Amino acid sequence: MDLFDYMRSNTLQKESPLAARLRPKKLEEVVGQQHIIGKDKLLYRAIKADKLSSIILYGPPGTGKTTIAKVIANTTSAEFTQINATIAGKKDMEQVVEQAKNNLGMYGKKTILFVDEIHRFNKGQQDYLLPFVEDGTLILIGATTENPYFEVNSALISRSIVFELKPLSKEDIMELIHRAVYDKEKGMGAYDVLIEEEAKEFLADIANGDARSALNAIELAVLTTEKSVDEKIHITIEVAQECIQKRVVRYDKSGDNHYDTISAFIKSMRGSDPDAAVYYLSRMLYAGESITFIARRIIICASEDVGNADPNALCVAVAAAQAVERIGLPEARIILAQAVTYIATAPKSNAAILAIDKATNVMEATKTASIPAHLQDAHYKGANKLGHGLGYQYAHDFKNHYVKQQYLPNGLENMVFYEPSTNGYEKQISEHMKRIKEEAK
Repeated sequence: MDLFDYMRSNTLQKESPLAARLRPKKLEEVVGQQHIIGKDKLLYRAIKADKLSSIILYGPPGTGKTTIAKVIANTTSAEFTQINATIAGKKDMEQVVEQAKNNLGMYGKKTILFVDEIHRFNKGQQDYLLPFVEDGTLILIGATTENPYFEVNSALISRSIVFELKPLSKEDIMELIHRAVYDKEKGMGAYDVLIEEEAKEFLADIANGDARSALNAIELAVLTTEKSVDEKIHITIEVAQECIQKRVVRYDKSGDNHYDTISAFIKSMRGSDPDAAVYYLSRMLYAGESITFIARRIIICASEDVGNADPNALCVAVAAAQAVERIGLPEARIILAQAVTYIATAPKSNAAILAIDKATNVMEATKTASIPAHLQDAHYKGANKLGHGLGYQYAHDFKNHYVKQQYLPNGLENMVFYEPSTNGYEKQISEHMKRIKEEAK
């Protein structure tokens, strides 16, 4: 490194954004992602032993992909090189490969190549890296916000270990905010800052798992807020909401208002009011509620309150839950709104939940009710001697693929658990069951 490189490095260290300055240099300083970098986990052991193989780090923005790559850079004895797939071309890659070959051939030193936004590489660019990853010239660390199984060549995936990073928890982000405010060496501590607990919780909630978002807001708050009479900068809830451009919504995710809102949301879908349902959806999203939590509630409503009146409701809800996990915000709000309005406007029936509740009550009261012999398994040795399976009538051999025979345990023959409503598809179910039973007489 020459004098100019040294000066530039020092300047960047001082002038770089807060999120970059706070990046840890050691694994022990990393906040969150303990499912992959906990002390007993594979990635932790590989980094500590400096025995890293090619990996793909996959997760939403602000969850620590670059942070983990930088920690590896600080701990490995290998040469560490970084390129960004949004701007790197073939020539850049050729230079990296040439230098890696020299490092390996002349000094016996491995090269780790960190490719940020690797999904931005086209197929040809990814194919170019493949032989060098395969023969060990390069150890690849790819970072991507997109599902690598869709966006990265299968050949590269097969030669790498994929680690999925999760959105940081509220507690994780609150810890990072505390560091940002009070750390005098890398954070904003030299500015003499105090942050209200309410403001800290608000920023951690609104960040929705994205540490960078919260840290950017802290930096903006400190740099744009004047000192008070006590010569300190006070980050209040009002300052916090201005810096992240979101207003505080009265919504405590662990308090009564949380449960009131989700209750109103469910009851609005159940009550066939799409306008109210989508309003409560927007209210939860605005307050930073987890999209996966919302999606789970929609799935439950689809089954509990729509049921077989519209069997597609459950399909829509499950598809929406899978989609929001892949897409993330802000687009996930559209997917959730589609599912919510579908469920709210679908015909309703709670016959399925009534059926399972009634069946459970009867089952608990008659735990030893015996299964009819003709329904028991007839395939194992000796079953025939015990009479198991004898007399069973195969439904498909009869008209309408239905034959009248006993299915419920002895003593419960005449019990009725499922009573289809007259709404939507359940009306057809009811008519169908009535018809085939009458024609079987």
